[in-house]
Order: sequence, then C-alpha cells, then structure tokens
Amino acid sequence: MTGCQQLRLAGFFAHTGSFSHPSYASVFPVSAEEIAMSAPNYSARRKRLVRLFKGAAIDGLLVTSEASVQYLTGFTGDSTRLFVGKKEAILISDTRYTTQIARECGDLEVVIRDSSKTMQASTAAVLTAATGKNIGVEADHLSFAAYEGLSSEAENVSFVSTSGLVEKLRMVKDKWEIVQIREAVHCAQRGFEVVKANLTRDQTEQEIRYILEAAMRKFGANGPGFEPIVGVGPTAALPHAHAGQLQVKESPVLLIDWGAETKTRYRSDLTRVLITGKPTKEIRKVYNIVLEAQQRAIAAIRPGASCLEIDTLARAYIADSGYGDYFGHGLGHGFGLEIHESPRMSPLSDQILEPGMVITVEPGIYLPENFGVRIEDDILVTNDGHEVLTSVPREFDDAIIDYLA
Repeated sequence: MTGCQQLRLAGFFAHTGSFSHPSYASVFPVSAEEIAMSAPNYSARRKRLVRLFKGAAIDGLLVTSEASVQYLTGFTGDSTRLFVGKKEAILISDTRYTTQIARECGDLEVVIRDSSKTMQASTAAVLTAATGKNIGVEADHLSFAAYEGLSSEAENVSFVSTSGLVEKLRMVKDKWEIVQIREAVHCAQRGFEVVKANLTRDQTEQEIRYILEAAMRKFGANGPGFEPIVGVGPTAALPHAHAGQLQVKESPVLLIDWGAETKTRYRSDLTRVLITGKPTKEIRKVYNIVLEAQQRAIAAIRPGASCLEIDTLARAYIADSGYGDYFGHGLGHGFGLEIHESPRMSPLSDQILEPGMVITVEPGIYLPENFGVRIEDDILVTNDGHEVLTSVPREFDDAIIDYLA
C-alpha cells in the first residue's frame, strides 16, 4: 500500500467512524429487542416442512443440503444430515460437533457417530427406525453413490425423490432473516466504500478483490458472500470472471460484483461499474441502457408479479436498444443462506413473487474483448410493493472516479 493510499484510507475511516460495528439504530429498522424476539423458531419451520409431506407422498425427509440443515435447526457446521419425520427430528453428525450442536440445537434429538461408524451406516440406522417408511431424499443434494449406499443399508425403507421442499420454505424470509440480510448489505456497502476511496491506476483486479474482502471483514462480515468478481475492461465482459492481473489503468471500465456473509451465514449480492478513465460514447450508452432496464424491472416488483414478466420487461428494453444478443443470463435470483436461491427471474421461470422474498435485479450487457456493464441491487418484496435494500449510487455520473478519470 502506497503512502497516498494510506492517507486516503486514514481519511476515509476518520470520516466514517472507523471499523466499529454499526448500531442497530443506524442500520436496522427494528430495535435490538425486536430482533431478539424474532429469532428463528426452528421447530415451527420443521412443522411447516411436515405439512408439505402429504403433497410429496412421503412420511419423512432426509435433509442433506447444509444450508437447509441450518435453516431447520440453527446448526452452522457441515458434514451433518437431518431426518425430519412426522413425529421426530434427528440430527446425524460426528464427534467434532458434539459441543457445537449442544450449543446451537439444544432441543433436537442427536445421533453422534464416532470413527468406527460411517455416516452412511448411521443415517441408515435412523431411517430404518423411523415411524414412516416412505422417506424423501433431496435429489438435488444427495449424490447417486450416497443414495445407492443408503438403499442397500436402510432396511424396509422406500426412498422417494424430492426437489425443493425446504427451498420452498426458504424462499420467503421472516423478520429475523431480513435483519441478517440488511446487515450483509451494510457490510458489503461499507467494504465497497473502502475500495472506491483507495483505488489507484496500478491496482490489479486481484488486489482490489483482497482489499474488498478484508474491508468487509473489518466491518463485521464473516467473509465475502462469494468470490468477488472484479473485472477491468475485457474481464468485465465475462459475467462470471475471476479476478486476475489486469490493472485499473488498462480500461476505463471496472466492474465489481460482490457481497458479504454475516456471522449467521446470510448474504448480500451487488454489482457496480466504476468509470476510472475517460469513457467512450458507447460506454455511457451501454451503461444507461442497463440502468434503465434495471429500473424498469425494479418498478414492476410487487406481490403477485410474475418473475417471467419482470425478466421480459428488462430483456425487451435491452433488445429494443440493439443489445439483445449481449444479455444472456437471467435477470435475477433469490438469495439468503446461499447466494443463488429461488425464486429465479428468467425466461424459464414460472414463479410468482410473494411478500418476504428477497431477490436481485441484475441486467447486463457484455461486449466480448471490450467491456461489460452489469448493475445489481437487492430487493425485498413487501406487502404492497418493494423496498430496495441496497443504496450504493448507480447513476452514470456517480460511477465516475474523479481522481482517476
């Protein structure tokens, strides 16, 4: 870090109040007491899951998605499965997590295996002893090899392939989850401010990524919500690029797609383009097309709105502007414990928005070997419309970094 960078960094934190964690009053729209009262009721979540069993023709579900295990129990470790039956809920783990499970999941029945027994054998024993015999498995998360192993070891159990049962519940966030997502947004935005305050023309994409990740942690994040995408010029034209060695000075376009993960594992997801040199007319044109497409889509978000129709709204505007061939991905997606969750806004979606859903809106135009523009914000579907959770400025003039351009 150069002396000038250090001075800008020092000035930035003097202005923003250092790295201290934000107070509830300044960041969250509810009090600390309300947050505590709205903490997850994991038992109630599991009961809602059981109500879905009839439609799936199952007596119980083996949950193998780590995010869904956390959603249903509060357990934040890994290598652990959960069996939910109509009358029981059993966590299946190993001795590494005995103490952690006791702290995080005190009300659950737990099977702890030692090194003499495999996870497969422990799971099979639980399923064999279960009240019901038609057991659902998460086809999207259980490997074929694991399924075959269970089938051979679990006596008198009939396995039923299921998809998206827990994910259906996770689509609609409760008050506590929305608080976690607001915190993830806050940590991400503060980290981005550090990056903007300390940009230099000689920085590489990788250096910017590492500065961003460190800053988000300093502001209270557990870490990045995913590997940040940092792209200069041609790299920005790759929708899911990896940060490399291109320097800021090699193009006037710098795209950053990033998010934070909270201590509770909830995430945020934003994208901004910074203008770090003299922009061409095409850069300005493309940027403003993407921004207008995004704003039209956001304006249409409300309960009962079709994800397909909102995607079509933004996609049609980009196509009518002459860039339809350069926008190939879906308009947005849900997020929470994972960075990509349902619902999905795409040409293939049949989902309808409901209050409590939190989604991204992220149209983009990508011109190969030249540059790309994507603008992404996080949106909460409310009872009567929507709330934009992210507040990083998005107008073209806001994107210009004056001391570099």
